[in-house]
Amino acid sequence: MLPFIKGPESSVGLPVQSQSATLLRQELSARNAAYATLNQLSHVVSYGESPVVVYEQSDCGLKHGNFIPVSYRAILKNSEWRRRLEKVHSQGKYVLPKKEGVWRELDASTSSDALLMNIFCYPGVTRKRALAALLGIEIGDIPQFGFRPRLDLITGAIERTEVDMKLGNVLFEAKLTESDFQTQAAKVVERYSILDSVFELQELPRQGQSYVSYQLLRKVLVADGLNAHFCVLLDARRSDLVEQWYRIMRCVRAVDLRTRCKLLTWQELAGAVPTALQTFLAEKYGIIAA
Repeated sequence: MLPFIKGPESSVGLPVQSQSATLLRQELSARNAAYATLNQLSHVVSYGESPVVVYEQSDCGLKHGNFIPVSYRAILKNSEWRRRLEKVHSQGKYVLPKKEGVWRELDASTSSDALLMNIFCYPGVTRKRALAALLGIEIGDIPQFGFRPRLDLITGAIERTEVDMKLGNVLFEAKLTESDFQTQAAKVVERYSILDSVFELQELPRQGQSYVSYQLLRKVLVADGLNAHFCVLLDARRSDLVEQWYRIMRCVRAVDLRTRCKLLTWQELAGAVPTALQTFLAEKYGIIAA
């Protein structure tokens, strides 16, 4: 796990958007097409220039091609985890073939939430000492997906944000093929009551009248408010996201908060999970244990 350190500098104001996301989507598309065919898994391919393999649940309802079987069975047994599967695919009706029912976000082979649950719903995974040490959690901590903490606004109102996973006292943001950490208008970001006490506002990267990496800003604010740790999980092939992370971390005022904010790659994480899960991650995602 990488603590905050001074990252690479961009030669211009904002980092140039690389082709990392596009290349990774293309790799996952080809890899999952082969994986689904080899394992005879029910799936479709989305329309458009960047097709994505999207899986369907088995007829018996007990298996799903986008999940390693033992993790999927564990998800179905836990009502809180199972509810996470119900997130509707926002573009499903436009980019996927029609079917009975609706397509779900976690059906997609590029879903970072599905990847997160494949790993952390795997039975006994958080009881592994190597993994607990890597993440800074207690052995046996139970993951909570879609955690919704509060953020105080300068008006006295509160706003709820969503954290991909909370494990012990660590908050996690998971990324795979997402293009960035989102951009938000300055008037929205500057509503947060502790923004200027947590960040050097003049140093935060902007794009016109908007702040970039909005998701990172909010999660760091949450970590500060809860006195929690914050960890971004991303693919080692996404050098563009690594750069965006460092640009935000350089603007955090307090040394203590910076040391509680970390970056971890899926490849590093894969080195601490059971062998069967390592094999699955390598075959389906091309995530090779570091």
